[in-house]
Amino acid sequence: MAGADETVLPTSSRHAKFDSEAPMAMLSRSDKEVDDNPIDQVRLTVSTTDDPTLPALTFRTWLLGMISCCLLAFLNQFFGYRRLPLSISSVSAQIVVLPLGKLMAATLPTRKLQIPGTKWRFSLNPGPFNIKEHVLITIFAGTGSNSVYAVNIVTIVKAFYYRPINPMAAFLLSMTTQMLGYGWAGLFRKFLVDSPYMWWPSNLVQVSLFRALHEEEKRRKGGMTRLQFFLLVLVTSFAYYIVPNYFFPSITALSFICWIYKDSVTMQQIGSAQSGLGIGSFAFDWATVASFLGSPLATPGFAVINIMAGFIIIVYILLPVAYWTNSYGAKKFPFISSHVFSHDGQPYNISRILNTKTFSFDQEAYDSYSKVNLSIFFVFTYGLSFATLAATLSHVALFYGRSIWQQTRDMLRNQYNDVHTRIMKQNYSVVPQWWFYLVLAVVFVLSVIACEGFDKQLQLPYWGIILAMALAFIFTLPIGIITATTNQEPALNVITELIIGYLYPGKPLANVAFKTYGTISVTQAIMFLSDFKLGHYMKVPPKSMFIVQLVGTVVSSIIYFGTAWGLLTSVEYICHPKLLPEGSPWTCPGDDIFYNASIIWGVVGPLRMFGRLGLYAKMNYFFLIGVLAPLPVWVLSRMFPRQKWISLINMPVLFSASGAMLQGGAVTYWCWGFVGIFFNFYVYRKFRGWWARHNYVLSAALDAGVAFSALLVYGALQLHGINGIQWWGLDLDDHCPLARCPTAPGVVVDGCPVF
Repeated sequence: MAGADETVLPTSSRHAKFDSEAPMAMLSRSDKEVDDNPIDQVRLTVSTTDDPTLPALTFRTWLLGMISCCLLAFLNQFFGYRRLPLSISSVSAQIVVLPLGKLMAATLPTRKLQIPGTKWRFSLNPGPFNIKEHVLITIFAGTGSNSVYAVNIVTIVKAFYYRPINPMAAFLLSMTTQMLGYGWAGLFRKFLVDSPYMWWPSNLVQVSLFRALHEEEKRRKGGMTRLQFFLLVLVTSFAYYIVPNYFFPSITALSFICWIYKDSVTMQQIGSAQSGLGIGSFAFDWATVASFLGSPLATPGFAVINIMAGFIIIVYILLPVAYWTNSYGAKKFPFISSHVFSHDGQPYNISRILNTKTFSFDQEAYDSYSKVNLSIFFVFTYGLSFATLAATLSHVALFYGRSIWQQTRDMLRNQYNDVHTRIMKQNYSVVPQWWFYLVLAVVFVLSVIACEGFDKQLQLPYWGIILAMALAFIFTLPIGIITATTNQEPALNVITELIIGYLYPGKPLANVAFKTYGTISVTQAIMFLSDFKLGHYMKVPPKSMFIVQLVGTVVSSIIYFGTAWGLLTSVEYICHPKLLPEGSPWTCPGDDIFYNASIIWGVVGPLRMFGRLGLYAKMNYFFLIGVLAPLPVWVLSRMFPRQKWISLINMPVLFSASGAMLQGGAVTYWCWGFVGIFFNFYVYRKFRGWWARHNYVLSAALDAGVAFSALLVYGALQLHGINGIQWWGLDLDDHCPLARCPTAPGVVVDGCPVF
């Protein structure tokens, strides 16, 4: 599963004009006198007041936070193996805990209790349930809603490779990969949290909802308060989602071209919403809109345009040209697929090239079988991933180099002067740096034990952990800047797979373990800093934030691992749709992609895929393309400073635009882009007041309604095998079966015509 330029921002005032598509990042010393915040959306959303006397880390925080964390971790892992994975976000907990917190405040005794053997005393009920407790509980819940990537490793070992793995090694892997990034996140707080230009758009959804739930607001004549608006949308979203989730799942991807051309492979490739170009496809489902690209309401307008432009260029120009010119034998394989194939278009039999005793690559067997082939879209997905990583470094260096240097000086001089940073410095003490170093040291030792111990089942040597840490540390700042300004986070998974695949080939578990340590360290560091920014906006004590995040991550890691281990050891044929009973939901779509990636990079290795021995060596030119691509944009933005639209072109976002296609399909992009452009351009410009009051509240309500509805329907009906009336619309499919067929002459695939 994106930047800005060096344009000098206007000095801040409540009435400063700042378009939603503007790049929100560059620092100029002319902004020293900024009294509020230089970002328009932040000024419209975040309060500039604080009450430091409000208690934050209370008994209510611990109890409700722990319950929320455990419940979300269990549900997300449980639903993660389903045919249509359900991700329940912390927004759901954010809503549910409010009445519970108020109930506890009204009923619990107020007298203080003393912890036996210590001088510490605390009250079960320190007063009214307040917004800072609510923020900490939501962050606690957020650690539970954030999936544990390493569980994918456990899944493919047990369910795909059919091999044993020591449960303690698997657990340590799960926990350490989640926590390693916290060790150096503290080093980037000044850049990514204190800086007012790093504004983290997605956090404004949470801020908006917190304020709607807690602040008293008088209803305007003929209008609604934000809380009333939230409840209305929540109920509507909840009620409506029963239709796409239960009665009419096909409405999540409608492809009318396929209905017209039922016997044409080419037309179904053009019209398929999920396995083709998706021309004319559409959906009436908020989950389709927001599940894979995030909420378009929380994505800045300029980022929406970049993503849609990149999607159109890649999917409607690059991909058709490559396929219909039969590049890399594209016509022998599906148009879009994440699976691996043999030279004759058949699914690749990995057992033929894997030594079962050593669990490593068998060169002799490989030479006598077939090279690994990919669909043309999968080929370019990897090439574009190369370009994205290279462009991220180049883009940040060009557009942010001066800014980073200035921010470094500001960090040393403590010269950030926006209102939120001033309040936090005045009212609260910062987290000591040694806390972060201690976490880093402990987690590193546990990581080495996990990989080097237990008969080295994970195959990764200690130097691999150190190298993964170094890569993650280098990329945390540039990726953090992209995420903090565009709401899009480039991933390191491909570059980490590539590096360890060259250094340590033929070892599938070493490859995925290295990828996880390298990729998730960055992701977790970004999440940690994002939560810190939320606390920064909501004026929550930083030490309380640190403690909640750390404890929540440990607890959620235990729950995620335990849930996965229980399902993997109790559900027969889990992750294998053809062997499962009819209607069984345990198909593991995400783990299937992860498994195929382990074959490409771990078993076969990049040398035989993208190196001199492979079919796709030319994809390495994308590294060069990525490095150079931001340069002309930067040059033009300096040559024509009045043409602001030039500096809004973000090459990392353009290159990574189609990354969600393998799971979401083209229909997701069209729906997401339409909603994003409508709200972040038309509504933002024409109805600024409505947008400021309701945009982020609308996003939160739609998300929460979908989550609650899906949970209720699954628990009450689907869990018990009650799946509704059998009819055409009950299939979770776009009804374009021929879109997955090859078109090369002589290739025989079940269910497909032979050309």
